[in-house]
Amino acid sequence: MMTNPQRRTAPCLGLLPLLPLLLALLPGIASAQSDPVVPPPNAHEKSYGRGWECDRGYRTQGQSCVAVQPPANAHLTSSGRAWECDSGYREANEACTVVDVPPNAFLGSGGRTWDCERGYSRAGAECEVIAIPANAYLDSSGRAWDCERGYRKQRESCVAVEVPSNAYLDCYGDGWKCERGFREDGNSCVPVDRPPHSHLASSGTDWECGRGYRRSGRSCVVVEPPAHAHLDSSGDGWRCDSGYEERGDVCNARDPE
Repeated sequence: MMTNPQRRTAPCLGLLPLLPLLLALLPGIASAQSDPVVPPPNAHEKSYGRGWECDRGYRTQGQSCVAVQPPANAHLTSSGRAWECDSGYREANEACTVVDVPPNAFLGSGGRTWDCERGYSRAGAECEVIAIPANAYLDSSGRAWDCERGYRKQRESCVAVEVPSNAYLDCYGDGWKCERGFREDGNSCVPVDRPPHSHLASSGTDWECGRGYRRSGRSCVVVEPPAHAHLDSSGDGWRCDSGYEERGDVCNARDPE
C-alpha cells in the first residue's frame, strides 16, 4: 500500500516560516549566556554558580555592598558579614559595653557574663561568701555545702547521726542500717526472730524456711509429697514423678496413649 508523500510532509512545511525568526534569536540567547557577571564595588564573583557576593567586611544591601562598621570593643564575625563584641563586653543598643565583674567573681567562658568564685554564691549583682557550718564542707560545685559523713543536714547546720546498737552508718553517711540478723524497729535494731527449720534470708533482715519446709505464718511446716512425688526445685513444694500426673493432692499414673 502506497502512502501520500504530500500528506506526510505537510506538518514540516508549516515550520518553514518560523525558521528565520529562530535563527535571528539564537545569537542573542548565546550572547546572554556568555555575558560575564559584573560585581558591584567591594564584591567578587562567587566561586561556584553564577552571581556575586560581598567581600569580607561588607554586607549586601540591595544590589550593592556596604561596609560593616564594628563599634568600639567589637570585631568582625567569622563570616565577615557582621560584628560581635570582644570578650569582656556585651552588646547593648548597637554598642559594646563592659561586663561589670564584681569582687570574688570571674568572667564566664563566653566572655559575656560572670560567675562567682568557689566558696561564693550569687546574690543579685554581687558574690557573697557561703557560710559553712561546723562538720560541713563545700560540695563539688563550690556553690553549696554538704555535711560530713556521720552528720545530716538540719536547716542551716549539721547534726550527728545517732546510730543505735547493732547498726552502722549507711553508704551515704547521713543515716543508718541494721546489721545482718537484725531488723529496724523504730529507732533501734531488734534480732530477727527465726522459727525452727529456718535461716536468714539474703537481705539479712528476714527469714525463710529450709528445703523441705514451707512458710506458714510465723513458722515452717514440713512439705509432705504424696506417693510417686518429690520435692520441687524451690524446696517448698512437690512435683509428680515421671510417668505420673497431679490430680488434686495425689499423683496418678498417666493413661497410656
